[in-house]
Amino acid sequence: MAKEEKARAKKEQMKGKAKEAMGRMTGNERMTAKGKADQVKGDARQAKEKGKDTFKH
Repeated sequence: MAKEEKARAKKEQMKGKAKEAMGRMTGNERMTAKGKADQVKGDARQAKEKGKDTFKH
């Protein structure tokens, strides 16, 4: 389960970076903001999983 969550976090981060870049290229501030939000969501998920790993050991 943890590996799936880590993969999901990475996927959200990459998707967010792509959205942010596309938003910047097209001048779409809404897409840029959505991309940043996706990255933050991925970062939070990744931090949560790292915390779980810390307590397991």
